[in-house]
Amino acid sequence: MDKLFFVVREPFKSRYSEANIISGYIDKNKPLVIESFMPQNGVIFSDGIEKDYLNFNSGSIVTIGLADSKAHLIA
Repeated sequence: MDKLFFVVREPFKSRYSEANIISGYIDKNKPLVIESFMPQNGVIFSDGIEKDYLNFNSGSIVTIGLADSKAHLIA
């Protein structure tokens, strides 16, 4: 079964939020669903490329799953 493993690089806990999921995996039957509770200035990005961010403010929900096709690295 294909899986994508993930790690949260800088989990941030605050007075109002937790960091309960800091690593894990997703597969075809188990996507990662995240909801934002940031009232303003919330962003989400991946691969450390902050310039490619998406606005992620309160009420926004993102579902991260496996793609239907695979990329193959040829070196």
